[in-house]
Amino acid sequence: MHGRVFKSTGSWYRVLSDEGIQYDCRIKGKFRLDKSKLTNPVAVGDTVEFDLEEKEEKQGVITKIDERKNYLIRRSNKLSKQFQIIASNVDQILLVATIAKPRTTTVFIDRILMTAEAYRIPVILIFNKRDVYSAEEQRLLETYCKIYTSIGLEVKIVSAFDATDLQSLRMPIEHKISLITGHSGVGKSTLMNQLNPSLTLKTGSLSKYYQRGTHNTTFAEMHTISEQTFIIDTPGIKDFGVVDFESENVSLFFPDIRHYAGQCKFNNCKHIDEPECMVLNALKNQQIHVSRYESYLNILATL
Repeated sequence: MHGRVFKSTGSWYRVLSDEGIQYDCRIKGKFRLDKSKLTNPVAVGDTVEFDLEEKEEKQGVITKIDERKNYLIRRSNKLSKQFQIIASNVDQILLVATIAKPRTTTVFIDRILMTAEAYRIPVILIFNKRDVYSAEEQRLLETYCKIYTSIGLEVKIVSAFDATDLQSLRMPIEHKISLITGHSGVGKSTLMNQLNPSLTLKTGSLSKYYQRGTHNTTFAEMHTISEQTFIIDTPGIKDFGVVDFESENVSLFFPDIRHYAGQCKFNNCKHIDEPECMVLNALKNQQIHVSRYESYLNILATL
């Protein structure tokens, strides 16, 4: 049989068959060993082939994963040699960020943007909680927006409780499979509940001491927003470790840096202290924002 993975619990996978029937499926041990570098050999969004269990009517065994058109991948943690596929076969990423409560850094944003650029996945950057920011935080929000609109990114500034803001999100997600991601506490589940109130996803409050969100989503799951419109919800991400990049190629996935990198004197220029580096020249002339360059250096350091 054939279907798409809608939910992953780590050991079991909920698969919706092409006939519209849900099955709980597992994978064989050998299949897991073949994908030993991955913490999850099967990801939400995968299309798969599976055989039904002889003794269980609604259970199956996944035997094959179809070739993925794309996926978003991260290192499991800073020291791990294993990788985690967050989701696969998505039309776009909804990256939810907040200026405060909790604070999303530009480095975190840029790490996800870089990986999405590498796998050719469009991103909509959504700044949530616009209704709770102080005047100083509003100014910082404006700065963030200028940085990311200047590189051609679609940016939305919303409150999850504003009907007009929600409507501005409905059109770009219609008839698509979107992956929603970001730190815990930025309001991903709240946004999804507002887009489809029948979901009633669990939401939580911030830690009063750390001003960070608590994990409400335990497993990745694809939810129906409306007919042919789906959002893959994933557990909040604290860090986003990039994988499978050579240091000399990092600049290729920063469009604003890439624009000038081809004009450098040396083909292998890393844009750190080399002579006649057009990236450094553009940085000096404020044609590349300093936060973007700092993110570039941060990623180089981790590689």
